[in-house]
Amino acid sequence: MKKILFLICICITSIIQGQNTITTHLDSYELEEQREIKIYVPPSYEIDSTRYYPLTIVFDADYMFDVVVGNSILFAKKDKAPEQIVVGISQPGDIRYHDCAYDKLTSYPTGRSEFFYRFVRSELANFMEQNYRISPFKTIVGNTITANFANYFFIEDDPDFNAFISINPYFATDMPTLLDANIAQIKNNNYYYYLSTGDYNSEKRNTVIESANAALSSKNNPKFNYKFDNLAGATLTSSIGQSIPSAMAFIFEMYSSISKKEFDERIKNLSPPDAIAYLENKYVDIEYLFGTNLKMREKDIYAIESIVIDKENGEYLRDFGEMIYKLFPESHLGDYYIGLDFEFRGRYKQALQAYKEGYMKITSGIEDADNFYKNVERVVGKMK
Repeated sequence: MKKILFLICICITSIIQGQNTITTHLDSYELEEQREIKIYVPPSYEIDSTRYYPLTIVFDADYMFDVVVGNSILFAKKDKAPEQIVVGISQPGDIRYHDCAYDKLTSYPTGRSEFFYRFVRSELANFMEQNYRISPFKTIVGNTITANFANYFFIEDDPDFNAFISINPYFATDMPTLLDANIAQIKNNNYYYYLSTGDYNSEKRNTVIESANAALSSKNNPKFNYKFDNLAGATLTSSIGQSIPSAMAFIFEMYSSISKKEFDERIKNLSPPDAIAYLENKYVDIEYLFGTNLKMREKDIYAIESIVIDKENGEYLRDFGEMIYKLFPESHLGDYYIGLDFEFRGRYKQALQAYKEGYMKITSGIEDADNFYKNVERVVGKMK
């Protein structure tokens, strides 16, 4: 096996799309040639030097890179996903078929594609981690034959990627079986797998994809998260534009604020201490996986408020308030729930003190301050 050390040659640097995107070349020992890559870095990267970013590697960058970057920007602006660093590998013409070829008997990469696999797995991944602030969460994206190739990174003993977007895969003969076997072995980390097809694909190809979907969707491993889209009425080209946002919404669901679906399926039946722990762990995971110091959203705090207040006679209101106060001492919400706990217990003097402290922290406007001050007035009335 060739050494995985490689020389880095930055040949071209250009700003495109009005975004922070560069086009460079890497000298690869594995491939014995230069490969063109495109790298998108969010504008915030230069502003906060302590922040880390999820990495997405995109095959077929000649036509897929811009789609992924555009959706990553949109999802981040809508607070539905963290900002991401995206790197695309150019594979024009027949290069993609040489890069991603597989042996029809074994379903594994051929000699040339084995070198390309090592280029992605070691050289490119190492280059990104050594030169950019990359968080632990990594996604890989492919279409048709490159979608099949992306699966080789999933069937590793210890996959380095967390999420896989497989659009219209040209599955190697045994690939569905290899995927099936690997899912059963997943124990430690959570993985996300997105698969799509449509009636634009041939009947033979769709039969294979549908068969793979039947196997993947039947898996009960809680560490394996799976979504399948059958894009009726789409075309091979439009399926890319439909699959990418659908996959991102699925993969980054944990990052988004608590949805009705998340609340109904995972939170609604929890006890107050478990609901508080769920919320706290959600943000711990967000910070670890996505490298962002995202503050707990008020929307998410309010999402579990009814559980904390209504269940077990509000016994955990103080715990709820102290959790918020510990994480965000500048927020009035921690003082509010602590004050509410004192008020429920008839300890009006302490409640009044907590409400007053919360009132002093409100900077959002006169209306918000006036609404919060009603808590003070209510308690004062009870003290008379």
